[in-house]
Amino acid sequence: MTDVVLQAPVRGWLTPLEEVPDPVFAERMMGDGLAIDPLENLIRAPADATVISIPDTAHAVTLRLANGAELLIHIGLETVALGGKGFRALCVAGEVVKAGDPLIEFDLAAVAAVAKSLVTPLIVANEGFDLTPDRLSRPVRNGEPIATVRGVANASALSAEGETYERSVRVDAANGLHARPAARIAALVKSFPADVSVARADRTANAKSVVALMGLGVRQGDELRIIGRGSQGQAAADAVVALIEAGLGEEQSGAALPVHARRGGAVCASPGLAVGTIVQFRAADLTVERDGKGLARERELLANALNSVRGSLSGDSAVEAGLAEAHLELLEDPELNGAAARQIAEGRSAGFAWRVACEAARETLRATGDALLMERAADLLDIERRVIALLTGDAGSASVDLPAEALIVAPDLLPSEFLALDRSRLAGICTAEGGPTSHVAILAASAGIPMLAAAGPSVLQLPEGSVAILDAERCILEAPPSPERLQDARAEVEERRNRRSAEVERAQELCFTADGARIEVFANLASAAEASSAVRAGAEGCGLLRTEFLFLGRDSAPDEEEQRAAYAKIAAALDGRPLIVRTIDIGADKQVSYLGVPREENPALGLRGVRLNLARPELLQTQLRAVLRAVPTEQLRIMLPMIADVSELLEARAALEEAQRSVGVTDRVSLGIMIETPASAMLARELAAEADFLSVGTNDLTQYTLAADRTNAGVSGMIDAFHPAVLRLIDCAGEGAAAHGRCLAVCGGLASDPLAAALLIGLGVTELSAAPAAIPAVKAVVRGLRTDQCRKVAKRACAAASAAEVRAVAAEALS
Repeated sequence: MTDVVLQAPVRGWLTPLEEVPDPVFAERMMGDGLAIDPLENLIRAPADATVISIPDTAHAVTLRLANGAELLIHIGLETVALGGKGFRALCVAGEVVKAGDPLIEFDLAAVAAVAKSLVTPLIVANEGFDLTPDRLSRPVRNGEPIATVRGVANASALSAEGETYERSVRVDAANGLHARPAARIAALVKSFPADVSVARADRTANAKSVVALMGLGVRQGDELRIIGRGSQGQAAADAVVALIEAGLGEEQSGAALPVHARRGGAVCASPGLAVGTIVQFRAADLTVERDGKGLARERELLANALNSVRGSLSGDSAVEAGLAEAHLELLEDPELNGAAARQIAEGRSAGFAWRVACEAARETLRATGDALLMERAADLLDIERRVIALLTGDAGSASVDLPAEALIVAPDLLPSEFLALDRSRLAGICTAEGGPTSHVAILAASAGIPMLAAAGPSVLQLPEGSVAILDAERCILEAPPSPERLQDARAEVEERRNRRSAEVERAQELCFTADGARIEVFANLASAAEASSAVRAGAEGCGLLRTEFLFLGRDSAPDEEEQRAAYAKIAAALDGRPLIVRTIDIGADKQVSYLGVPREENPALGLRGVRLNLARPELLQTQLRAVLRAVPTEQLRIMLPMIADVSELLEARAALEEAQRSVGVTDRVSLGIMIETPASAMLARELAAEADFLSVGTNDLTQYTLAADRTNAGVSGMIDAFHPAVLRLIDCAGEGAAAHGRCLAVCGGLASDPLAAALLIGLGVTELSAAPAAIPAVKAVVRGLRTDQCRKVAKRACAAASAAEVRAVAAEALS
């Protein structure tokens, strides 16, 4: 492997890396190197190379040298925060450059005025290479030799044993590899005895490392190479490709994260209006000792702290559970743990080692220049502080006493800090930094707390204890407001609160239309915690239990006893209310490796839903026995996903009867089907003759009706359940159900939209299964409707020519 001599990319003072005033660089967390304090405004190529990447902010560039070394040139410290101001890229990714070619031009005076420092590190960012400086602490001219980079032996990123298997795949997920999809890939790969790498352009990451995957900066449309090695390298690589092709399991039908309003720099992270007292919240980093007290002791201390944090990760909602899952993957990240272990081996304390490892990982994400990935750096800071709090004995330091109607103002807010707040006294949140896709923004939206993000540093100067108005929908924090504006805002907040309070208060009552038609309002659930929350929100039962929550993110299927215990907890939480259990709907965007399902070109049309249930009878029998043992017969209904014809229903009925015999259940168990395919909607009359109830899954029915894959960002914008073609199929299902006196339910996303209530009731729906948070509003709308009015609205909607026209019809009905 050839040596590469580096030339000074800029005139200045050549300095040792350990003198850089930033521990991320000084402690060599990102790799070995040196630094230059520049005296001119042009960065040139230090050697012949290929440009691997240059972020939109143009504050850094990564080069691949002729011998394969990856060299990062980072202009100044914390300059990513400038958002590109003062920087101009003179090269592009993929460009081949010669030594001395211009790479980046920057405004020396302007950047120096606002940056922490102009000192510019040059870092060898990949393993397998040594950098040997040529006389440090001296002035250097542009083009003068400053170091040699040479390769070292035995530096392969993959195991040396086994054949290499490689596949290419395009990332269609709208937001690329941010924390959640990266965590899903890492969890999937860990279930295989294989080494897997993910390569983008000339950069490669360990697929078991969430941090390394996010550090690739993968965006929608990028082509990746998935490289497997080992006894199951091919199977592991194929599984990763299938997960990526299926949209990486992202919500919102694979579409981009929500578009958030932005005005004057601030962005609406969670809608709402609040009036309250400003509380300036600052969380300081805890002090840790640099040096440890012995390798064995520090390793044990870190292991115990990590285990304690792992044990504390849980969630009372699907949002909190998803956050806990992402943080768990970070705690188990091999790159993060390896970096901490190396620091401890060098004599550092457990707290210092963990902080150094997390800071290096955050800098890797910030260096991508990708706004979404930079928001994920907050998750790393969160787990860093949680672990260090345990190590220092200050685990309760994140809590804060809030006055009534508090408006938290902070530079940023971490998820654990949000969860520690007394939300009964929290009116709103405003952060100077952050963004609408951060995990704290998602938590705030889930809790119904108005939140503004990226409001700028001026909000940090607002007086503690002063009164302000936070209007997240208009992206405004008014402080101080005029007396007239304050009075109006308080009146509006009170009106909204009273309306919501009235909806919540009446939500516990059974739901009837204005003319007395009974409409059951159930909840879609995936855990016992959600069941309890749904009952408090007014759910009259569970219209869809997504049982696949027990099967995902693990390396083997849950056994009968584990399933029985989980279903029994949910049934108990519902306190006798109906529980509709859907048999596992694995496939399409919900993949598991341990079932050994062959790779499919189009998994949405493949072996999924009831097809997989029937193809794996042992899996279905285990689940049916667990359900029958866990849930009282009078409370239980079982539902089959993805039915296409009557034969599938009859075969599944036979399987249910077999399971009943095996556990001694003699009473008839209600068995229904999901209407998710156009075929089942068209055959609803025939299916209703055999099924005990029908339930429309509008998410899948919409994608199959409109031939638009909901995991494909390129066509996801076409997916709209208000489309008249979808409504006409629901109408067919309603007619089929009525012919045999069967209940017709809707458990897809359309049931959670109050705007759709009149349409669905007019099409014959008598049960709406919604997201728990939507239940009070849905019930309130239903109570104001008359069935004859709903039928007229539904008829007009089915005759419409577009989804937009349907929405106009529905809105008119509610006006």
